[in-house]
Amino acid sequence: MADITVTEHLLLHQKRTPQATGQFTGLLYDLILSGKSISRRINKAGLLDILGGTGEVNVQGENVQKMDTIANRILLYRMERCGALCAMSSEEEAELIRVSPEFPRGDYILIFDPLDGSSNIDVNINVGTIFSILRRPEGHSDEVTLDEVLQPGLKQVAAGYMLYGPSTMLVLSTGQGVHGFTLDPGVGEFLLSHPNMCIPEQGQIYSVNEGNWKNWDAPAREAVNWFHGCETSDGKPYSSRYVGALVADFHRTLINGGIYMYPSDAHKPQGKLRLMCEAAPLAFLAEQAGGKASDGRGRILERVPDRLHARTPLFIGSVKDVEAVENIYARHANLAI
Repeated sequence: MADITVTEHLLLHQKRTPQATGQFTGLLYDLILSGKSISRRINKAGLLDILGGTGEVNVQGENVQKMDTIANRILLYRMERCGALCAMSSEEEAELIRVSPEFPRGDYILIFDPLDGSSNIDVNINVGTIFSILRRPEGHSDEVTLDEVLQPGLKQVAAGYMLYGPSTMLVLSTGQGVHGFTLDPGVGEFLLSHPNMCIPEQGQIYSVNEGNWKNWDAPAREAVNWFHGCETSDGKPYSSRYVGALVADFHRTLINGGIYMYPSDAHKPQGKLRLMCEAAPLAFLAEQAGGKASDGRGRILERVPDRLHARTPLFIGSVKDVEAVENIYARHANLAI
């Protein structure tokens, strides 16, 4: 395979990707540059005293890691100056971030989780940056309103993630399939390594934190029990794998198939994962790769967020595996009528 960079790939497919304008390509360039900068710091985390927590708690009620703060600052600083955005939302920030009038502004909105799974850095496990790109609706005033940002996942023009692990990868979709790019440290470029990524129709792995078992409702327990007892397409039992970093677990699911599950529970009745900066972008990737993403009762991409940090349950992965969970939830809903 020829060494095709991510920028070259976008330009080659520009005719089939209407949103790949110069402004959009520039946005992705700065986003990718931010990822390279984050990757470089993570690779030196044990040497630069940037492991562990800051002692602060973020808007989500979670302990803030030092690398959370660093990744967030890198993205906010660079992306505000890229000239393609009018607003941003970060998992680490309580309010919508409007691009300052002192910088050139564009028509795109960036939603991101700067460093998913950041507590895993301390034990040298994969972490990642998740992002979603929306286009601002037409007919707007100068000031970006929250209503313009609260769009369903179906409206995303692009989504993806950067995975920082044994190699640094960018997985991206602009609505024309899913493609993976691996960072070549020698040339400092993301090169196309996984073209046209597809999720198998049925997998062999279920991924869920079973430590939350006692707090789940009946359909969630039954769904996990179903994977305990069912067989894969080749007659073998399902295996359990759970990294505890959403990007890492989803990346494995994207490549090998199976299902990732994060049900709601008694302590988090609306779910734990953020709809706009975690579930929706990964759902966009899943569907573009031939998979499925659900909250147990309906399609994630059709969910309209009612607030910036809306939460959701998530069942995502191979079509047959996700449909098995939806069937269980539907049966319980019918019994309750």
